[in-house]
This record gives sequence, structure tokens and C-alpha cells, in this order.
Amino acid sequence: MSGWRLTSGGAIDRTRTLTFTWEGRAYKGHPGDTLASALLANGVDIVGRSFKYHRPRGLLGAGLEEPNAIIQLEHGANSIPNMKATQVELYEGLSAGPVNTWPSAKFDALSVISLFKRFIPAAFYYKTFMWPDWHLFEPSIRKAAGLGKAPVGNDPDRYEHLHAHVDILIIGGGDAGVAAAIEAAKEGAQVMLVETEPAVPGQDHIALRDLSNVTVMTRTMAFGYYDHNLIGLCERLTDHLPVAARTGVRQRLWKVRAGKVVLATGAFERPLTFPNNDLPGVMLASAALTYCQRYGVAPGRSLVIATNNDSAYRAAFALHDAGIAIAAIVDQRSDIGADCQAGVAARALPLHLATHIDRAIGARCITAVQTKGATQTKIDCDALLVSGGWNPAVHLHSQAGGSLDYDERLQAFLPARISQSATSIGAAAGAFDFDAAAPLAAFPTTPKDTHSSWLDFQNDVTLGDVHLATRENFRSVEHVKRYTTLGMASDQGKTSNVPGIHALSGILDLPPQKVGTTKFRPPYDPVTIGAFAGRTVGDNFMPMRQTAAHDPQTSLGGMMENYGAWLRPAYYAQAGESEQASIAREVLAVRKNAGLFEASPLGKIEVRGPDAAEFLNRIYVNTIKTLKVGSCRYGLMLSENGIIYDDGVVARLAEDHFLVGTTSGHAAAIADMLQEWLQCEWTSFQVLTENVTTNWAVMNIAGPKARAILQTLESDIDWSAESFPHMTYRQGILMGVPARVQRVSFTGELSYEIAVPWGYGKALWDALMAAGQSHNITPFGVEALMVMRIEKGFLHVGSDTDGMTQPQDVGFGGIAAKKVGDFVGRRSTMRSDSLRMGRRQFVGLEATDGKQALVSGAHVLAGEATTAAVSQGYVTSSAFSPTLQQPVALALIENGQSRIGEAVKIWHMGTWRTAKIVTPGAYDPQGDRING
Repeated sequence: MSGWRLTSGGAIDRTRTLTFTWEGRAYKGHPGDTLASALLANGVDIVGRSFKYHRPRGLLGAGLEEPNAIIQLEHGANSIPNMKATQVELYEGLSAGPVNTWPSAKFDALSVISLFKRFIPAAFYYKTFMWPDWHLFEPSIRKAAGLGKAPVGNDPDRYEHLHAHVDILIIGGGDAGVAAAIEAAKEGAQVMLVETEPAVPGQDHIALRDLSNVTVMTRTMAFGYYDHNLIGLCERLTDHLPVAARTGVRQRLWKVRAGKVVLATGAFERPLTFPNNDLPGVMLASAALTYCQRYGVAPGRSLVIATNNDSAYRAAFALHDAGIAIAAIVDQRSDIGADCQAGVAARALPLHLATHIDRAIGARCITAVQTKGATQTKIDCDALLVSGGWNPAVHLHSQAGGSLDYDERLQAFLPARISQSATSIGAAAGAFDFDAAAPLAAFPTTPKDTHSSWLDFQNDVTLGDVHLATRENFRSVEHVKRYTTLGMASDQGKTSNVPGIHALSGILDLPPQKVGTTKFRPPYDPVTIGAFAGRTVGDNFMPMRQTAAHDPQTSLGGMMENYGAWLRPAYYAQAGESEQASIAREVLAVRKNAGLFEASPLGKIEVRGPDAAEFLNRIYVNTIKTLKVGSCRYGLMLSENGIIYDDGVVARLAEDHFLVGTTSGHAAAIADMLQEWLQCEWTSFQVLTENVTTNWAVMNIAGPKARAILQTLESDIDWSAESFPHMTYRQGILMGVPARVQRVSFTGELSYEIAVPWGYGKALWDALMAAGQSHNITPFGVEALMVMRIEKGFLHVGSDTDGMTQPQDVGFGGIAAKKVGDFVGRRSTMRSDSLRMGRRQFVGLEATDGKQALVSGAHVLAGEATTAAVSQGYVTSSAFSPTLQQPVALALIENGQSRIGEAVKIWHMGTWRTAKIVTPGAYDPQGDRING
């Protein structure tokens, strides 16, 4: 291939020159060029290497069908891997190079692999490197594999998500799309027309400017068609600008709901399959026409055009008229249409009918072709333009759930039935403005030919690989695709899928419609991860909620960490103090005096109505109907599979009014679950639910001096033990503010959870800290709370339970059995697996070999075990107790509740420990302090 710039023609701006670099070498182009057209104009013939064999690759296409010119664009944080050079608009200072080549595309060290390609066919790696151990070969293979390199550093660009609703969405700005937009606009519809190119190519596009009800979006790719006429679009706003000029938003991802979708997505030209058809210089005829007419670039000095349909003649005539020599037209057909005959005669072009390309000749690039017809002829050339017919771009139609029919005349799959409101028009529906009918291409059949006849140019899949797949007894087109990787490259098989289907059809002697197609999935063309992420990156990936008293907590040294999407103090650091020392200090302060903890993130859901008690009775494992007004009860919720889903304290505020407590991370999920049961199952219940988690700030004051501190504050609540015992609820006025108070404890100490309207949360924190100074009150974080609950043996759902834990595994079996009436998940707890012996049950563990805490996640083995063979369970929670000065742990162990006192082994990553199974709750087992 010896491409060159024509002296005239094209839509480029010849008055301005742009400088760019390719593989570190400077070249020049013009505004309006793509990187591909600029490279072709500069005579760059090898633009990349194939993935597997590292064979040289030249430009095949001119648009998003391009499989060869896969490039790395720019450097550092601005680098973008695996772009198609045909889709990169040229700009000043652009820097790019091929992917997966070293040291260059022309001289790739790994091209030596191609010398052995006959010995490394499809599935070679799977079959060869499994023995004796894949890991011996993995580093080298992974180093050689891959395409582009991920950028270094954080993405400097910005992305947005936008939504739109339109009457009609037209995808494709060619003649058919523009005509459809004009007609729809005349009928008063709100129309959106999207086109992936920088400008709408349809001949009547100027008429769109005067239509106020038509929105035209260029540089916009429709990449996915989803349910209910939802279309995903990716709009490129600044990709065509120099890096330094890219201010504002780089790309927008649109989610468009359309009343009707018109698919004017055009068609892709098929290559022809023959030996050495992957040589640089072999190009689609339509691509050559595009380079000539749009960019003023010739693909070579002497061209051969090989075709089986009329469309290639259009390219031949235009290229000849632009001053490019046509060495020959080679047509597989024995007869051509009158218009083609007239054009050939008028230009005196050499024409070979009933002839096909037998072989492309050349080493690094094409230099000649061998034709075969009545005679065998060698024709010198530096470019071969091929046209094997056309495939309508049915990808979005298929994504929308549409079926395909095979057209024998066009030898292509056309859109047929579709369940969504969409229609295909123009070339996308198989309506071409030329005679595209073509016989099935004659495929080489000898092994020598098939192994050098390429179907997938990027993934190095040959006709021989498809033959091998069928010999391995793969018959399904999906299986052949995965066995050979045909159509699985970044171009998604736009030029290889249908030739591959035709090849399989010929091998299996089945019509193409019986072979069928593979599944078309989004995205239609690659979309940047940044566009999918939008603004959901960095701190916005999961915006952290701040508690009501966030500021005073940070000023006290609170080390904030993420707990269920809330920023909460893990511990409060003091100068020169380690994390473990801080946690131990906080635990001892609560045990000895008093501690203050913010529990605002705990879920709070109000349930109210005449049927509220019955409703909650069906939600919880334990009985709720008997709960008295002003009392609290700990309860378990299950999934429908009988698995423990959440736990918490429920308080009865009035006969028809309950306050449901949940874990912090499950508040929204539980609120949704309650609504689902009310709206879908128990629709007759008169119940209202409301998630009030962020309506109320909650401060938990715990410790033996907690009551004394509260009694110093102005309130109408009686804090005495007699008036306000454990597991009761009171409401009143605290320091002039409405307050809801539950006397519940997760620390094992005297404890009050005080809820006030969120805006008063900080003031309540400050007041409690001030009132507690004389009692040495200490703020404590989540980690100290976890240590205290392990000391006390309290269950923590998610830590001490897993995806198989049921209520009988945590001591709730008797409660569930005695409960009258049904509850969510009850029947699942009666399955044979739920009732079998050997289930893992919640117990405590006492280390018997020293002061070192056991490792959470460590396996529990039988006491006589000498090898880590059969695990009987695992440590779920573990800590060193600063209160007891010994390790404390909780675990799930097979039949654990009947094995109290039994010695066991603990194994973790080769380290052995000894322990004893005990009842949970090493600290204050009688509950004297919690009831004080």
C-alpha cells in the first residue's frame, strides 16, 4: 500500500496544516482528517499488528468497522487505549501509536510467532499450557497478550449523564435517516437524530436546521438498545480537540426514552476470503471510496478491485475519475448490469468476469494478486479493494429483541420481527441504492489455503480455525465463536461475523439461516468507562453521609471511616497513641465511667396503623403482638429463604404505632421490603411505613455513670431504674427538645439511646459531653463498640452470620417453634437442610494457648486434628478484651451449641491455635450491669 494525498477533493481544510506524531515520528495532516486518513495520506502502510500472530496489518475500513488500526492515543493520564484510528479526528499535537507492538509496528519482535502459526491454531493455549501447571506459563503469556495499556493516573476528564424523552429517535444521519427526520418533523413530532460522525452526511441535512422540533446530535454513538425503548447514547464533546483545549465535559452518556425508534444505521461491507487476504493494502472498496471522496486520499497508485456485487463499481469509477490507476476489476459473476458495463467501457477499465482472487501476493504489503477464472493471471498492484456484499447493521435491532431473516438474494441477515416500537429503514433494512445481490463467495477448501485465509483480522481467526472447530465437533455458531474467538475482538465482528457464518454454512452443508447468528450485545461500539461512571467517581462514587455530630467528633480526634455509607469515628486518637491503645482506652472508660457514641445511622422505620402489630408479627421471627406500649424487644428478620436478614430493636410507641430499628447498612433495604410486602402480598392491611432514619439524631450514652449524667439535664423524663428499666421506651422533653429514649444496650452496660430531631443532634452531643465532664465521659467509636459487644457475646448480623445462617443456628429455634402464626421465611426453616444435624451454630470461643487474639475467618477443626483437612466452622468475630485481659471470640461451628466445653483447634494460613467452645458472653454473663 502506498497511499497518497490527492491534489484536490475531499471535505478537508487544505488551507490549514496540523502536525501529529505516530510512533514518535512527526507527520502532517489537515482539519477534517481522521488519524487513519492522515496516516494513509502520508504513506504509512502498516498501522498495527494482529493480536495472536503479530502479523502486519493495514487499514481495512474507514469507520467503526475497522478491525486493524487499533491505537493508543496520547500519554499519561490523558491516554486512551484501543481506539480505532478511523474514529479519531485529527487535531494539532495529536500523539498516537499502535497497540501490542514492540519496538514498532513495522518491526515487531513478536512477529516471529507468525512463523509457527500452523502449529498454534485455535484453542492452542487452552490445550497446551494446562499441563503440567498453567501458572508456570501464565506470566509470559499475559505479558505478550493484551492490546492497549490502561492510562496512568486519575482520569483528568469530566463526564455527565443526561436524560431525554422524545417522540421519535432516529439513529443514523444518512439519507434515509435525514428523510425520516424531515417527515416526522412535518407531522409535529419531537425528533432527535443522532449521528456518530462529526457532521450529518445525509444530502438533505441542511433542511434540518429550519425545523425547531428536531434536535440533531453529531459525534454521538447509539451503543445500546434496552427495554421499554430506552436507548443509550454516548456524545463526544471534546475528544476532537487538542488535549490542552479540553475544558468542561468530555463526554455525555444519554439515556433516551423514545416513543418510536427509527434505525437508519446503514450497512457494513463484507471482505472477501482468500489466501493472504490480511496483507496491508487489502481494503474494503467502500473504505477506499470514503478516503477518496471525504478525505482526498488515494489508497494506492495501482488498484485492483475484487467484487461479487455492483457497489464496488461505484468505487472503481470514482477512484479512476480522481486520477488513480485501476489495474483491473475482478468480478466473480459472469454477467454485470448495464450501468456497470457502460461505466467500464467509458473508462476503458480492464474487466475480468467469472474470476476470483486466488491469492494475494506480498511479504509485508501486497504487491500483486493471483486471479483464477478461465485462466490464471497475475496482476501487479499496491492495493486491492474488495467487496463481498453488504451486511445491514442489525445490532441495535437485535439488542431490542428483534429477530432476523436471511435474504438469499443479498446473502445477508435482515431485521424481521421486533417486540419494541422500532423500525429499520434504508440500508439497515437491506434497501440499497445499487444491486447488492451476490452469490456466496467461493471459499478455499484445501488445508493450505484455509490456514492463510483470514476471517477475523484482529483476533487472527482463519478459515482453517473454523474447519478445526467443526472437526472438534462444535456445531453451534456460538460455540464456534468461543472456540475460535471469531467476532470477539474490539470491533465485535462487524467485518467477520457474517463471513464466519458463511464459512460454517459451507463446512456443515447447512443454509446460513440454519446456522444462525451469534448474540448481539451492548455496547454496539466501545464506550469509555468514564462515560458510564459519569460523576460517580472519587468522593462521588459513594457519597459518604455525615452524622449529626460529625464536626465535634472530628475535633475530638475521631478517625472517620466508611461504615455502611456513613462516615463514622472508628476510634478517637490521642497524641502518641496507637489505634489498639485508643480502642482499649475507650472500652475501659465505658466500663468504668461513661462513654458517648453516636448511633444516628441505625435504621429507624415508623410503622403505624390498625394492622401494624399483626403486620410486624409476620415480619419478625419472634412475637411482636404481645409487646406492651412503652416496651422494646430484640427481633430477627429473615429472608424468604429462612436466612437471617437483619436484626434490631422494635419499640411500641402506642397501640397502633411502632418504631422498627435496623442495622445501619440495611435501613433502606428494610424500608423497601416492608413496602413490598404491604403492596404485593398483604394489600388489605391498614398500615403506613416511613423511613425516618435521617429525621432523628441518636446519641448513645453508656456506662455505670450514664444515669447520673442524664439526671443533671433539664427533662421531664424519669431516668430512675424503677421508672425506666432495661428494654423500655420513654418519650418527653429534654432540654426543651422532643426526645425519644430507648434503654437498650449493645455494650453490656447501662445504656440509653436518645433520639432528638436531626438538627438538634450536635447540640445534644455537646450537652452530654459537657454534663459528663465531671464523670470522665469519653467519646468512643465503632471499633470499641464492636469489642464490647464481642465481650458481651452479642450477635452482629453480617459478621456472625452468613448466607446460610438461620434462626435456630443462633438460639432462636425455640422462639420460632413456639410462635403462633406465620412469619416471613418460616416454611424455609422447616426444610430438610434446615433441620439436619451438623449445621453451624453461633457460639463463643475461649483461646487456651495465650493472650493473642484469634484471627477472624480462621478455621475451626476438631480437637484431635493434625492436618487442615475438614473445617467444622470459622471464627466470625475476635478481639483482645481490655476488660477481661484475655482474647474473646465468637464463631459458627457445626453442632456448636451441643459442644460447649469441647477443645478445638484453630487453623489460619498454616498457624495452629487451641481453643475451647464456650457460651457467648464472657463479660457479665448474668446481666447485672446491663440491668443496673
